[in-house]
Amino acid sequence: MQSKENILSCTEEVRVRFNETDPLGIVWHGHYIVYFEDGREAFGRQHGLTYLDIQQAGYVTPIVKSTCEHFLPLKYGETFNIVTTFVNSTAAKLIYRYEIFNADNKLVCSGETVQVFLDADNNLCLYNPEFFQAWKDTMGLS
Repeated sequence: MQSKENILSCTEEVRVRFNETDPLGIVWHGHYIVYFEDGREAFGRQHGLTYLDIQQAGYVTPIVKSTCEHFLPLKYGETFNIVTTFVNSTAAKLIYRYEIFNADNKLVCSGETVQVFLDADNNLCLYNPEFFQAWKDTMGLS
């Protein structure tokens, strides 16, 4: 369980690009997973846990689970905010929750991804890698 004072999140503004829409000008559902990645990238830059940081420590973090619920459509040219929140866990996982809000601050979509740590030999890590535990300690998430 995560205490309120140690919740780490990031908000990133994104604009719907033409190539992300279907013939009706509505965002194709598969692009929301890409928006989640935009949120993870922004989170990593803001909080010092980028994919490059993970790679330099000798690990990769493949996604093993993703969920996405749609409530309202986004259309070409609209801007929206994606709020990415890190879910603290004792397991050796990166869990992120996402909320996408349109320009009227209405919830468009929500979801979650789970990533695991693999070492340089592609072995699943059952315990937090040292660099990740150090990051959590620095962030007050131990």
